[in-house]
Amino acid sequence: EPVHDSDMFFRLAVAAVIWCYFAESRKLRGTSSSYKRFYRERKSFLCIDGSKVIPFEQVNDDYCDCEDGSDEPGTSACPHGRFYCTNLGFRPHYIPSSRVNDGICDCCDASDEYSSPANCQNTCWNLRQRERVSVEDQMRTLDQGLQLKQQLIEEGVLLRREKQVQLRELQQAAEDLQVKLEEQRRRKHEAERLKEHMLRALGFLKNTTHTAVNYVLFVFFHSITVDEIQAKVALIHDEEWVLSKDEAVALLAGDHQMDLKKFHHTLWEILSKGDSIKVGSLILYYHFGSVLNANGCALIDVFFSLSDLQKKLAINYGSDWEFLFLNNQCYKLKVYEYTYSLCPFNQVTQTSSSGEEFLLGKWGMWTGTAEDQYSQMLYENGKPCWQGGSRSTTVTLTCGTETALQSVKEPSKCQYIMNFQTPAACQPVPKQRGVHSEL
Repeated sequence: EPVHDSDMFFRLAVAAVIWCYFAESRKLRGTSSSYKRFYRERKSFLCIDGSKVIPFEQVNDDYCDCEDGSDEPGTSACPHGRFYCTNLGFRPHYIPSSRVNDGICDCCDASDEYSSPANCQNTCWNLRQRERVSVEDQMRTLDQGLQLKQQLIEEGVLLRREKQVQLRELQQAAEDLQVKLEEQRRRKHEAERLKEHMLRALGFLKNTTHTAVNYVLFVFFHSITVDEIQAKVALIHDEEWVLSKDEAVALLAGDHQMDLKKFHHTLWEILSKGDSIKVGSLILYYHFGSVLNANGCALIDVFFSLSDLQKKLAINYGSDWEFLFLNNQCYKLKVYEYTYSLCPFNQVTQTSSSGEEFLLGKWGMWTGTAEDQYSQMLYENGKPCWQGGSRSTTVTLTCGTETALQSVKEPSKCQYIMNFQTPAACQPVPKQRGVHSEL
């Protein structure tokens, strides 16, 4: 059948359109929509850095003409070029132009291997589905984490109140002990005055028959026995009363006979130490000093407890006290031959398989971003390094339904990085950053 001129013209027009479409597609290959305006000319092309003008036919001809590589967005000709993966249905991104037609599928839409033997499949849909599932999992984890965080906030508030009550009780205990110590100092001063008075009496009245201080004591020149103690000691208010054998032995510090000089020394040595013994209706305080020391030590313990509690309450545990539960806790992770221990608000350590422990830093401060101050911790002033300075550890906190040390790295000598997961680090995400329906 003869071909009419009109049919021939139509076919030529269609062929021209198709050729122009493929030619334009070839020229625009590897470019994003925002850069397509630079590739609309038909006679010449201006390199995007403005360094050179070349014929438009030389765009994507597999020869690099522009220094910035902008004339070859779809080939591997330019060493510093970039190829744009459109990845319809998934996330678009750039790859180095050296990866174009290298036999490896880098773009999920397979557009980077348009002229290679690689059998690339379009996997953008599958990646889209996987990402949707992953994002949904993350959102579920976030929701659970935020619920757990609310519980931690409530527990933190209660724990803070308990510690404040404990602080007030310790302060009251310290005040009470100080009052007792003042009273005991007064009593000790009285006892020392009595001791001095009795020593003077013992020194001057060695052969007298009767001396009244708190009790009457007859002493001999060389030694004194239990029997003599029982026979010669009597209360001034009750001349008929006699010490028992056990009480007499106690006055001789457990001995049945003692040199007189030693007796003088031992008696007052015992008086200065602190136990007490009941002698009839009279209480002799041997270790009067240790009674004082007991309350003194108790006061010191209270002061230490008070100081420790005040330091703990002064720490920033988050805007809602959500990190307070981490106090006095430690989390461990074994990495090869080392075991790392993170004790929040205290210290970070590294223990080798041989048991040798290194301090990697003491609690310093929060070093998070302006948007999230509590996303990072700094532990500093650890064990000194051989090249100078000291070890330090940066702890990044991430959201999770469990509290655990996730990873430890040493990117540079004596500088450590930890990833620590906890519900307390979960932050609400703005709605626009949630799961979108177009994914």
